[in-house]
Amino acid sequence: FSVFERTWALPSFEIHGIRGGFTGEGAKTVIPAVATAKLSMRLVPGLPLDFTLRQLRKGVERVAPAHADWELRLVHGADPVQIAVDHPAFAVLDRAFAEVVGRPTVAVRAGGSIPIVPRLAAEGAPVLLTGIGLPDDGLHSPNEKVDLQQLWDGIRVFGRFFEMMGEG
Repeated sequence: FSVFERTWALPSFEIHGIRGGFTGEGAKTVIPAVATAKLSMRLVPGLPLDFTLRQLRKGVERVAPAHADWELRLVHGADPVQIAVDHPAFAVLDRAFAEVVGRPTVAVRAGGSIPIVPRLAAEGAPVLLTGIGLPDDGLHSPNEKVDLQQLWDGIRVFGRFFEMMGEG
């Protein structure tokens, strides 16, 4: 699969952290009594949340020792949705962006966890998810940043977008 497919179109499974056993200084051979893992998954259209959770549960049941107690806890989640970029509001946003910054928008697929989006999309509401950052901004990373010029451009783009939407 290409980098774009892996980044924008395919499901993912990430382990963010694992805790268990002896983690202090020095060496110690320990079989942990308790271990935890924090993970997340990016779902894609055709891969509903309930199905994915059932598959994850079955996978853990298959590999966990019979004597092990374990639990799977959902912190938050939602079904996946692919936003239709052919809605007229996207054309207005594209025109506003081109007018303010002198170049058109670039449509990309990206994962995100905004549970209201699938509901809005199912109701036919135009859902526009846009970014104003640059690739090196490190979205959600420890050193996340945004260039001030990008921020001000974004404010002007959205101001113009709402003006244009009001004009019909």
